[in-house]
Amino acid sequence: MIDLKGKVAVVTGGSRGIGRACSVLLARAGADVVIGYRGNEKAASDTAVAVEAEGRRVLTVAGDLADAEAAQLLFTRARDAFGRVNIVVANAGIWKHAPIDTMTTGQWRETISANLDSLYQTCHFAARIMKQQKSGKLIIIASTAGQRGEAEYAHYAASKGAAIAMTRSLGSELGPYGINVNCVAPGWVLTDMTTDVFENPEFRQSIEQSIPVRRIASPEDIAGPVLFLASELSRHLQGSILSVNGGSVMA
Repeated sequence: MIDLKGKVAVVTGGSRGIGRACSVLLARAGADVVIGYRGNEKAASDTAVAVEAEGRRVLTVAGDLADAEAAQLLFTRARDAFGRVNIVVANAGIWKHAPIDTMTTGQWRETISANLDSLYQTCHFAARIMKQQKSGKLIIIASTAGQRGEAEYAHYAASKGAAIAMTRSLGSELGPYGINVNCVAPGWVLTDMTTDVFENPEFRQSIEQSIPVRRIASPEDIAGPVLFLASELSRHLQGSILSVNGGSVMA
């Protein structure tokens, strides 16, 4: 039922984890994909091969999206290559441990830059294109940390709470231009970012037991709702937060 043929999707942080899963699933549904990544060229190349295996065209663009020039280049190259941008998945970000009493200004600014400044730049340039087109799907990846907070990750939670607020603000602002703006807020997901914390089997079991469905999400579990939001099935959703966490936060 979901057919994205003829659509072009830009996925930031698209080379690994949730971003990779979104890139591949959107391609499987028919979209051509532009993968924005910060520095891991090997991972971006591997994801591009996976997209091409789905029979779709792909472009990879490196850059720190907190920088305006890098973000503008991503969207310029996407439109130059494919002529349009129909779907944007704003997924780029980091998750680093830092208790508030030992958190440095540098750690705070690093997370806010990677998670929030990059989101602003992504939405800024996406909106320019989508308003001209009078259509688009802007999907922001937040976190349960932005809904309930997360001890010893206050900088991360603050950035994701802001992402949720941006979703609602931009949903109101961009809706009249035919642009749907919605958010997916994952809970725990098995990705490169969480590998270290789940090496402790007791900790992993404690997390699994805290989730009503008794399992930790895979990146593909998050990509599914993203695909729904990228499709016309979600055309009447605006400023919504999809909590994809197995029931651990029922907001």
